[in-house]
Amino acid sequence: MSAPEIKLTFDEPVQRKKVPKHLADYSPDERREMAKQFGLPAYRGVQVATHYFSHLSNDPQSWSDIPAEMRQSIADQLTPQLIHLVKSVTCDAGTTRKDLWKLHDGVLVESVLMRYTDRVTVCISSQAGCGMNCPFCATGQAGLTRNLSAGEITEQIVAAARACADGELPGGPTRLSNIVFMGMGEPLANYNAVIRSVRNITDPNPDGLGISARSVTVSTVGLVNGIEKLTQEGIAVTLAVSLHTPDDELRDTLVPINSRWNIKEVLAAADAYEKSTGRRYSIEYALIRDINDQSWRADLLGRLLKNRNAHVNLIPLNPTPGSKWTASRREDEAEFVRILESYAVPVTVRDTRGREIDGACGQLAGAEKIKSD
Repeated sequence: MSAPEIKLTFDEPVQRKKVPKHLADYSPDERREMAKQFGLPAYRGVQVATHYFSHLSNDPQSWSDIPAEMRQSIADQLTPQLIHLVKSVTCDAGTTRKDLWKLHDGVLVESVLMRYTDRVTVCISSQAGCGMNCPFCATGQAGLTRNLSAGEITEQIVAAARACADGELPGGPTRLSNIVFMGMGEPLANYNAVIRSVRNITDPNPDGLGISARSVTVSTVGLVNGIEKLTQEGIAVTLAVSLHTPDDELRDTLVPINSRWNIKEVLAAADAYEKSTGRRYSIEYALIRDINDQSWRADLLGRLLKNRNAHVNLIPLNPTPGSKWTASRREDEAEFVRILESYAVPVTVRDTRGREIDGACGQLAGAEKIKSD
């Protein structure tokens, strides 16, 4: 199967409105400078960061260490509201919640909050749309609108942490434990904002949320230059590579970036990341009926990964409306697992949460856009 002529988008389109600056866009030292630029003492930046990251407070009237008459003004300057909730939809008895957010310029993005027995995970977006053009992905079908700022990314995470602390999910108050960059967009195509957001997650209070890097997953369709930069950061997050097939011929079609960096190059970069960080990486593999779920492809994938420190996440495809792509048969899925296990490759089939709430990233935003148009 030959690859179609598809234009890959790496540079974001010109924005009509500039995203307001937020303290989450800056490092802890830069936040002090940010406060000074507004004519405030540098320590105000530290105080507001403490309320934002440590207390998850978005109510400046509760900031008792700041004079009452200054609270709203300081909040507007240092923590402007960047995302506005449009709607939330739930399933799985309320333990899965998808939030649709409107950004300052009207762009829509999504995040998904999931409570399990042993953890709470939020899946967040790093771009509005995506420029990678993977044909089976709802976000990829929409194309790239723009990159999100670190503030817009971090706001999704802090909103999820606040929802957990406030007991908005069944089971009562809890703590956000895991963050996955697997929502809308290609995280490594928005590298600087994503890394700033990762540091906001992993920096200890009051500079960040104090969540372990081991609880953060950054996905990529295979931007080798981004993986190489991530290797140098010294942050041992989990790397997830969206491979989707073990052969270049099909991958050129399913994941068009493969025409720039092929499977061999992507796995070599992932291996180097694993060697540098000591962190096993994940191979994400969406099982698509009669496209990439054949036994011989499972065999080839097993042989590719048998001596690597990698774990395979098989993802039953959540088909998008009108798409020709659909999930594999259960028997083909089971055979795929059996073959990988015969090579001693660790493999799991991902929990298919969110199917009844437009679970595939981009579906809810796409439906809302169509409705508003």
